[in-house]
Amino acid sequence: MNDDTLTIQQVAGATGLSEHPLRYYERIGLIHPIARADNGHRRYLPDDVGWIDFLNKLRATGMSIQQMQQYAEYQREGDMSLPQRVEMLKNHHEEVEARIEA
Repeated sequence: MNDDTLTIQQVAGATGLSEHPLRYYERIGLIHPIARADNGHRRYLPDDVGWIDFLNKLRATGMSIQQMQQYAEYQREGDMSLPQRVEMLKNHHEEVEARIEA
């Protein structure tokens, strides 16, 4: 395995999530399938940590898991889905602002 990969414990420490939500996020498609070492242990890339941090931010603003799944699907589609992602984040921002003002 690549030397710059991280264990699930390291990712948990870096992101503030426990191992259970990391596995759950992978199972429901919020995180792409994580590569495995020869011993079967997950090996995350540094980019995975950035994505998980982004998911944490979405969740902290009250975005639902279902909305996050939709966003992750758009993300996997690449640049062609950029307008949908921008619109989704814009709408979510407006919802957050409305909750703050209420």
